[in-house]
Amino acid sequence: MSNVNLPIGGRNFAVSCAEGEETHIEMLGRMVEERTRKMSGAQSETRMLLFAALMLADELHDAHRQAPASASPVEPIAQATPAPEIDDAIIARVNALAERLEKLGAALEQGPVSA
Repeated sequence: MSNVNLPIGGRNFAVSCAEGEETHIEMLGRMVEERTRKMSGAQSETRMLLFAALMLADELHDAHRQAPASASPVEPIAQATPAPEIDDAIIARVNALAERLEKLGAALEQGPVSA
């Protein structure tokens, strides 16, 4: 295993990767950093990274839509088989977990509490 240091959004992130993958991971990190620079400085780090991920996912989705059918080994999202119905209890649990993660992220952004 190897470690790569990725400067993204004004912070450095240490990421482990397989030997020989360092250059590729660094290139991916530069792509994310490029998108985060387009974000407003007033946003939280969590939201900045979320929007960068959404921008990259949107670009990937567009690339899949524009690629000839024979060139894309992955089925485009818009043409994928519809997902089965998801139980309301699962949806409620996922929403509760998302809220908890938002609260944890906000607490981390505020830093340690002084006693």
